[in-house]
Amino acid sequence: MTKMTRLELDHLVYAVPDLLAGVEEFAGRTGVRPVPGGSHPGGTANYLVGFGPGAYLEIIGPDPEAGPDARPRAFGLETLTTPRLAAWAVRGSDLGTRVRRARERGYDPGEVAPLSRIRPDGVRLDWVLTRRADPAEVRLVPFLIDWGRTPHPAASGLPRLGLASFAASHPDPESVRKDLAAVEAELEVTEGPEPALRAHLDTPHGPVTLS
Repeated sequence: MTKMTRLELDHLVYAVPDLLAGVEEFAGRTGVRPVPGGSHPGGTANYLVGFGPGAYLEIIGPDPEAGPDARPRAFGLETLTTPRLAAWAVRGSDLGTRVRRARERGYDPGEVAPLSRIRPDGVRLDWVLTRRADPAEVRLVPFLIDWGRTPHPAASGLPRLGLASFAASHPDPESVRKDLAAVEAELEVTEGPEPALRAHLDTPHGPVTLS
């Protein structure tokens, strides 16, 4: 059986109920202004900030340009009232094999599905990722993503800040550690009252915590 390496951090997902207001709030706190990433099918859009050449922060919210009937459900946006670090992604290839192995180890990452968005400059980005059907306000186990031949967003000259640390808490940390091992991802998990993700950022305005 071919050994598959542990997956690398691809991006963190910071969900906000109002995209433009969330971006302004983030820029004010950090001193770094996110840049538009583009719109997704389903009524969401994002802004991005890089952590380096291979990882970034995605600020995602309802697309301001979408029609009034759009009801984006990704990352709990349909009912979200305050910003929340909602999820994270790890990057790899051959996601079908990785999903099968994770299921054999007791965790189902979901089905592998294609997704796309159009950048403000008109360039279309295409990728595949894993998607679970069950709702979760915060997902401690990452989804898997493969950009294929699409240029990675973090390599497009994003404004940058530092990711000093990234960790999670959960009432039953060991159960989360087992699921993380199933998808070959690593994350520090400590005991806490509820599932939560926490990122400490190094910014021009000093340390900033997202949770």
